[in-house]
Amino acid sequence: MPINFRFSGHETFPCRYAWLPKAYAALNENERLFSDEDNAMVRLGVGKNMVRAIRFWAQLAGVSEILPNQRGYRVTPFGHAILSDYGFDPYFEDIRTLWLLHWKFSAHTKEPMFAWYFLLNQWPHPELSRPEVLRAFRAEAEKQERPLSDVTLEQHFDTFLHTYIPTRGRKGEVLEDNLDCPLTELRLLLTVSERTIDGRREAIYAFRREDKPDITPTLLAYCIADFWRWQRPNETTLSFQEVAVAPGSVGQIFKIPEPDLRDRLETLQADSGGLLDYQASAATPRLVRNYEIGDEQAEAELLASVYERPANDYFATQTAQEQVPLCLLN
Repeated sequence: MPINFRFSGHETFPCRYAWLPKAYAALNENERLFSDEDNAMVRLGVGKNMVRAIRFWAQLAGVSEILPNQRGYRVTPFGHAILSDYGFDPYFEDIRTLWLLHWKFSAHTKEPMFAWYFLLNQWPHPELSRPEVLRAFRAEAEKQERPLSDVTLEQHFDTFLHTYIPTRGRKGEVLEDNLDCPLTELRLLLTVSERTIDGRREAIYAFRREDKPDITPTLLAYCIADFWRWQRPNETTLSFQEVAVAPGSVGQIFKIPEPDLRDRLETLQADSGGLLDYQASAATPRLVRNYEIGDEQAEAELLASVYERPANDYFATQTAQEQVPLCLLN
């Protein structure tokens, strides 16, 4: 079945630091926030295109979801767990939260963003440049059912690029607008050189592929569970290759080399509190899931352990004076 890619929705704006906390607070007050763009402009203090971008990124990050009646959006339990006043990281001060956002943006396989899916999962070369990427995008776009203009593809790539690469001025200073994109701190995509391509000097980029210690063992366990829920909910085992190289896997999205990932999985049972296990068979190494998909207590434990917090923590919402259990449902 062909994948239904998304090329728009972000209005060409990368997600900015203040946007998700703003969306969280505003949706707590009014679930119909995004139903009236004029009121949303006043409440969020941004223009109409940015309102649409905030709505897009909040949903992609798993902070909000469409109401069952399709008449508004509500904050998800994941959004409450991270962003409430008592949440794990309401101001995005923890690098683990930024990796979580990268994961949420990138690992979706249902209507994924095209640039994220193609560059993280399918790009075959160690380096990339704008002209080379756009040529590959055009070739892939021809396989889509609807025609896509060069402008759409260029803007989509620019949004991906500016999510991870700070924009610099003539003297090398980082421009203030791009500091608002938190994922630049991950240094996942680096500018490594320049080269003349098609008669022009072009920046050459490469993904940082070495092991990344700030992707902690418990964060990796959480994301493996997320991958399992999204892509293999009916399977109780996964092969090592599935979590290493399958589209949307932790190996691909985080660019962790297979030997490093294999070493990390040796402690998966302890890192997941026994909810996941790794059986390092020489013939068919595999992962085993020891809980049911949809078990909120198990999912709460996995998310809480990322921040070294107990799973019985509960957080007060801003829309109702009740306690919301932690879970990773989005």
